[in-house]
Amino acid sequence: MTDHDHFEPVIIGFTCNWCSYRAADLAGTARVKYPPNIRLIRLMCSGRLDPTFVLKALSSGADGVLITGCHPGECHYLEQNYKALRRYLFLRRMLVQLGIEPQRVKLVWASAAEGVKLAQEITNFVEELRALGPLSWAKPDGSQPSAMSHEPVEEVAA
Repeated sequence: MTDHDHFEPVIIGFTCNWCSYRAADLAGTARVKYPPNIRLIRLMCSGRLDPTFVLKALSSGADGVLITGCHPGECHYLEQNYKALRRYLFLRRMLVQLGIEPQRVKLVWASAAEGVKLAQEITNFVEELRALGPLSWAKPDGSQPSAMSHEPVEEVAA
């Protein structure tokens, strides 16, 4: 068996405090099973997610990032989840330019009552990332270091 056969993706999940974080809490209290591959980070709103947070997660060793928030039209901060959607679409285009599969970033709307749905989305995302394999970044010489190798990144002068 190869290392790829034992691959377990690491996922960073940015969750909205009011809806999806509570959905994750509901899934836990209801004992709904989902893979332990995700590390949740609670934000007050999905609209607060800066795209650099996603890039930092990926460059620090995450194989995927799950962004979750309130359903459109149900945001506690009015329209901030629409901002999250725009940033998500921007990030997917940026990842293509960086040579990273855009499927490594996923956006899910989940209300506080949708713990089962959120657990299923996490399970599906883990399977999608297993199929993609570990994230690797291309170096200027064309070699592919693992994102988990923690090799120092050389700064490029502008």
